[in-house]
Amino acid sequence: MNVEIRKPIRSLMAVAALALSASYAPSAFAIDIDQQIKDIESHPAKGPNGEAATLASDLKLSPDEIEKIKAKHAKAAIVMHYTASDWAKAQMAGQKKALEELGIEIVATTDAGYRAEQQVSDIESVMALKPDVMITVPAEQSATAAAYKKAAAAGIKIVFLDQTGAGMVAGKDYVSLVSSDNRGMGKVAALLMAKALNGKGDIGLIPHASDLFATKERLVGFREAIKDYPDIKVVQETGVGGPDFSSESERVASAMLTAHPNLNGIWAVWDVPTEGVLSAARAAGAAKDLVITTCDLGVNISLDMAKKGYVKGTGSQRPFGAGYAEGILAGYALLGKDAPPYVVLPALAVTRDNLIEAWPQSNGDQAPKILTDAMN
Repeated sequence: MNVEIRKPIRSLMAVAALALSASYAPSAFAIDIDQQIKDIESHPAKGPNGEAATLASDLKLSPDEIEKIKAKHAKAAIVMHYTASDWAKAQMAGQKKALEELGIEIVATTDAGYRAEQQVSDIESVMALKPDVMITVPAEQSATAAAYKKAAAAGIKIVFLDQTGAGMVAGKDYVSLVSSDNRGMGKVAALLMAKALNGKGDIGLIPHASDLFATKERLVGFREAIKDYPDIKVVQETGVGGPDFSSESERVASAMLTAHPNLNGIWAVWDVPTEGVLSAARAAGAAKDLVITTCDLGVNISLDMAKKGYVKGTGSQRPFGAGYAEGILAGYALLGKDAPPYVVLPALAVTRDNLIEAWPQSNGDQAPKILTDAMN
């Protein structure tokens, strides 16, 4: 019996039957938003260099291959840009599950605090431990590239998530790049915004002020989808660079609400900045019909959604499944097995109506009690 990524991830990728006709939902548009969302989930965008997207569910290792990997007694290092989010925790949980199943020892886990200089130091420290594989997301592409290339030259097999080091080539400098369909996630967030606003209103955008491929794609996707709704106007766009994304987003959103007192909606690039937007909206006593959409599925934004608050939906990632795919690709690397250059997990549309069902598809475990209680 084959042990495949297909089994643990197929269930994560199974698209829930979305009941997107929530209490806030408008009458039908000429363009069927629900169908558009299903199409986005079924057709992920290409990679950063135009690579065709290989679904994570298509990765597989046979029982014989798994035994060969276990016999190598290999070591892996997880080198993160930061770990202070629900997304990062789910991502690392998926990585650890796959590596454990393959008998690969994790010798280091690092957190750069979203600082490129710290990550360069982390890479150098990890190299001294001589791992066979490194699973990593660069805090910044250009500033970390030389360190990654040095690790690759030392024989460490690198599996990237979300973006690669600048100038690095798949199959030569690294094994594969794993990412969510971030453009699709941005599109889903825009469509959920359009639906909640009944296709009309003034909105503000809070993107990531960074060259990170994943977050740039979210903004591109949001813009592409929202332009089909000419009565929705983007009246302000202000990016946040971190590292304190919640506080910075709170300041931006507060200024946005002050400058545009009749603002109808705000999109923020992921759940942590959205927490800041929520704080600003509550502090300002914003109208209850203010619509917030985002990407990712963390506890705090989900709680607001469960309580019928400002958050009306999210175009979520599937970070547990992505992490699991990264671990399986580490196995590919140890075997010398050809790996697809770009592996993707589709966007996941989440509203209050499918929140509890969608949680394990995104995060790999059942929704926490605090969330299920809030639904009652």
